[in-house]
Amino acid sequence: MEKINENKNIERSPVVVIMGHIDHGKSTLLDYIRETNIVEKEIGGITQNTSAYEVIHTQTDTKQKKKITFIDTPGHESFSKMRERGCQIADIAILIVSAEDGVKTQTIEAWKTIVENKIPCIVAINKIDKENANIEKTKTELAENEIYLENYGGKIPFVEISAKTGKGIDDLLSLINILAEMENFVGDREENASGFILEANLDPKRGIVATIIIKNGTLLKGMTIVVEDSTCSTNIMENFLGEKISEASFSSPARLIGFSKIPKIGAEFKSFKNKKDVEKYINDWEKDKISNNKQDKQKQDNSFLQTDTKIIPIILKADISGSLEAIEKEINKINYEFNATVSKNAKFKIIQKGVGPIGESDIKTISGSENILVIGFNVKIDKSAIELAEKRGITISFFDIIYKMTEWLEAEMEERRPKIETVETIGKAKILRVFNKSKERQILGGKTIEGRIVLNKTVKIMRREFEIGRGKIVNLEKSKVKVKEVEEGAEFGMMIESKMEIVEGDIIESFNVTQK
Repeated sequence: MEKINENKNIERSPVVVIMGHIDHGKSTLLDYIRETNIVEKEIGGITQNTSAYEVIHTQTDTKQKKKITFIDTPGHESFSKMRERGCQIADIAILIVSAEDGVKTQTIEAWKTIVENKIPCIVAINKIDKENANIEKTKTELAENEIYLENYGGKIPFVEISAKTGKGIDDLLSLINILAEMENFVGDREENASGFILEANLDPKRGIVATIIIKNGTLLKGMTIVVEDSTCSTNIMENFLGEKISEASFSSPARLIGFSKIPKIGAEFKSFKNKKDVEKYINDWEKDKISNNKQDKQKQDNSFLQTDTKIIPIILKADISGSLEAIEKEINKINYEFNATVSKNAKFKIIQKGVGPIGESDIKTISGSENILVIGFNVKIDKSAIELAEKRGITISFFDIIYKMTEWLEAEMEERRPKIETVETIGKAKILRVFNKSKERQILGGKTIEGRIVLNKTVKIMRREFEIGRGKIVNLEKSKVKVKEVEEGAEFGMMIESKMEIVEGDIIESFNVTQK
């Protein structure tokens, strides 16, 4: 093991990300560890944002107190980018798997993310208290998916737990600390703090707020942190409990208030003690900014230039940046899956997006005739915006659970897409005799030569293979008995409504029109 410089590099507590399939117990595990209950506060009982918490664990053997920072990530499929970001920021990953449900879709996705980010992992087999729990089956399923546990063909440490009763939780925390010691996580307190933006949102009362994870150095009151071209003074700094603090160091989550613009989540931040360094950093960032942004925008615009594609514009407001990111992923997924199964004739396009409540400025640019979808996710709406929307006849749709919003968007796509009419011939008949004519009604005799002729259907009137008009069959008889249809090869009598005079030898075609 490399010798640690005691003056600078010192041991730092691990940052741990909890990952796994939805409803396998990630939030419940954190609840037990923190002795709180956030599950009841979560809409729909699922985590829809990323949170960070610090806990103190007292080791049973040495009675030494060790700090651990936990990142809670959503398990729902839509929030894959949040999980990836949590994994990139963390030092250790816990893959939680239900002993009741076994390995699921997001279990595999989470594992792939852990492997790609090359971070050490502990598998927590949860819900062992459940009546239907099958621990051995779960271990077998993990092995079948190339997740090899210790004593089961691999080296991945694991622990059997119940997040509900607390069984095995102390073993899990001890295992985290053992793994952290083996990995030798260190930091330098003397450096200016650096780390990552975990989450960002617009607070109506306090302005732009972001949660950060410090990976190295110390953040002091009066410093300035910079994320790309967004800046924030550390004059208002809080810990994860919302308590005001004047200092934060590596591995700690902190909340900063007063960013100049919403910082990009997942982006790295740097901190500085004087304004000149801040200005230099921003100038360098702007000079080094990759011109690919323009090329990417051009590619995106070109993808919507197909002449047969209808663009369905969306204005989107959400509570946090992570929600925006997840919704954009869902919209892209709908665009891809829809156009993979139906002819490419409609796409959603987000023309305006932001974090925070829906305001009057969001509605001002819309006229009632534009048919734009205005969506609010976990946000409120200003009174002035409501009044303006009502005045212009604009409908605003609100959601608090992402899969319900996805279902609604899929229905809107189906409703709004251009329909292609397909004409399908279901039968043909030859006119053998004309019995009677009135102004717009004719009584005719004919024979079905193909398919079937159906009562009350609109028919094409064909003469020498050209359509000369259309009519509707209002009465149909076979052997002087009224029928609803006449099959191939049978003769019949009928009354047809048509402005076109039908003569012997004409062909009538019965057809269906379907929209696809």
